[in-house]
Amino acid sequence: MGIVTDARTRRRNLAVALSAAAALLGQGAPALAAPPSAAEAPAYLDADAPVAQRVADLLGRMTLEEKIGQMTQAERGAVADDPSKIKTQMLGSVLSGGGSTPAQNTPAAWVEMVNTFQAQALQTRLKIPLIYGIDAVHGHGNVRGATVFPHNVGLGATRSPGLVKQVGRATAAEVRATGIPWSFSPCLCVSRDERWGRSYESFGEDPALVSQMSTVIDGYQGPAGNGKDRTFKSDRVLATAKHFAGDGGTTYNTAIAQANVGKPWWEKKYTIDQGVTEMSRADFTRLALAPFGPAVNAHDVGSVMPSYSSVDFTDDGLGNPVKMHANKELLTGTLKGDLGFDGFVISDWEGIHQIPDPAAPGNGGLTPYKVRTGVNAGNDMLMEPYSAQQFEDLLLAEVKAGRVAQSRIDDAVSRILTKKFELGLFEHPYATLDDVDQVGSAEHRAVAREAVAKSQVLLKNAGNALPLSSKSKVYVAGRNADNIGNQAGGWTITWQGESGDNIPGTTILKGIREVAPNADVTFSADASAPVGDAKVGIAVVGETPYSEGYGDVGGPECGWCTVPQHEEKSLNLNADDQKVVDKVCAEVETCVVLVVSGRPQIVADPNGRIDALVASWLPGSEGAGVADVLFGRQGFSGRLPVTWPASAAQEPINVGDADYHPAYPFGWGLRTGDDSDSSDLAQALDRAQSAVAAGRAPADWAALIADAEQARLTGDTAKARNLLNQVAR
Repeated sequence: MGIVTDARTRRRNLAVALSAAAALLGQGAPALAAPPSAAEAPAYLDADAPVAQRVADLLGRMTLEEKIGQMTQAERGAVADDPSKIKTQMLGSVLSGGGSTPAQNTPAAWVEMVNTFQAQALQTRLKIPLIYGIDAVHGHGNVRGATVFPHNVGLGATRSPGLVKQVGRATAAEVRATGIPWSFSPCLCVSRDERWGRSYESFGEDPALVSQMSTVIDGYQGPAGNGKDRTFKSDRVLATAKHFAGDGGTTYNTAIAQANVGKPWWEKKYTIDQGVTEMSRADFTRLALAPFGPAVNAHDVGSVMPSYSSVDFTDDGLGNPVKMHANKELLTGTLKGDLGFDGFVISDWEGIHQIPDPAAPGNGGLTPYKVRTGVNAGNDMLMEPYSAQQFEDLLLAEVKAGRVAQSRIDDAVSRILTKKFELGLFEHPYATLDDVDQVGSAEHRAVAREAVAKSQVLLKNAGNALPLSSKSKVYVAGRNADNIGNQAGGWTITWQGESGDNIPGTTILKGIREVAPNADVTFSADASAPVGDAKVGIAVVGETPYSEGYGDVGGPECGWCTVPQHEEKSLNLNADDQKVVDKVCAEVETCVVLVVSGRPQIVADPNGRIDALVASWLPGSEGAGVADVLFGRQGFSGRLPVTWPASAAQEPINVGDADYHPAYPFGWGLRTGDDSDSSDLAQALDRAQSAVAAGRAPADWAALIADAEQARLTGDTAKARNLLNQVAR
């Protein structure tokens, strides 16, 4: 369903939509006047006029207060009880944070809620529509019933930009079906330390891999423009490249980790999230900035979100970190200047609150200094969840005092309005219920299942243990076998996610029973039930959900979350999980271990009893995709997007390191079955990995394989082939 192009038809449809919205909202809905006739309509309402002309016309009609309102974003929770705040504060945007939902968390309720808020925006003097935003980071995860895709680390393992684009396309359709035109995704950070609690939000540790996966932006937004005015179709959303820049490269703070020991969770601090990226300018450009170039220039991403982290360039010595939200050099100079970004910058949740104020170092809220510094640095819209009015008042005073230039305000508002026009919000401000059946549709779940299957990375397969026979007697154990909350991870229904039955979908256990209906399957979560005469054991272990700094190794635990989430975060497998692995592997002929986690987990196997080891990542709602490769419906084809360390002490460990001896290198991934990739490079990797398994590889085999994968990703196939041949020689 595209945007209507005939102006007369568009005005008629708008009048119908306004009437329908009033009926939808009930008798309490405001009376909405019919749109003006063509003769009296201002130029900015002429849908046939160029976007730049519409923006200029509207900007010229706006007061300073109205402009500042467009730069302000509040949280749903701050306006839900009194939606008129949207009108009185002239808000340009509202968002839902993780877990912020309408009382009835259904697609229809989301449409009604967003339309209620939109009605308030359209009662303002100039009737500028609201833009609603949400963190749809692995599908529309806030909405119950939505398709939940694998987190980005799993998508990076697929090595399939086309499939990732399909994931973005399906996500966009579900988000827009609930009335929301803007998603705060994708994360284009390059994860360089798996102790980071957001590492699963990254496509991988290599900037070339992350750049290739930025095709997800085209899935969200549609194809990039060709120099003409961009028009978003009505089932696409504005994408947000985040977090600019250096997120994923922050330095682990050992002192904080040590100070956290023995403290209650609420007194602990993050050990790596929201930290400091300590790099040379050259490394920062090569690692942190690299994915944002394609996002801006190849995919025309509409918005960018800065990181909470700081950057401290080593070129002039350490000790002078600058918060990214205050970094004019990078936000305005590099992003908007050098990269040519013409969308708008949206701050992270209370992001400018973290800017240090020299005059008020202990103030964790807003100050005039923080407001002017953040806006002057290049933030165009400010996410002020519960302090929107205060922000507006402070910014207004700063502009009147001459500390924020009117030209900076006009630039910010022009960028915001441009995207609102391109999204068609002025012509179609209200959502309908017509497409709510897109949420969790069979078509989208099929895409998710395919993504799950292709994300599975086979790390070990001794004696060709996999694939399994569909008629096997199978003993399944482990807390992550039948726990859809654990397999979905964080950012699912709530910010931190939840252990347990929190979303509709298929657990891995249910998927096994579906894919292999003739198998004799016994299940015991803690492996306490007798194994009996089962020949095959499948231990499904790993992590419980977390988000952001609550996933930092050595950081705080989520004390308000479900009990399983209270455990300390570690790269070593949970002790109870390890016991399950040990027991199962000791009692069956063929032992398969699936690691369901957001990052590598070190599984002990001192007796060599694990026959097959699989990195399953966080597959989301479609656990049957895991079973598809276990039983050979599809072959294993995934490759490690990050290095799998041999011990937790090796972190940070990344491709290209001088001392590189992990358990499994970047790019590792055994294949089974008939794989579609029959290229000579794929076969060269097969031969190299076979040489490693047979003990015939040179001592530096891990570095050779990782370097070969890095070369392949950057297009140097000759180098990649030569490196792999050195392993298989």
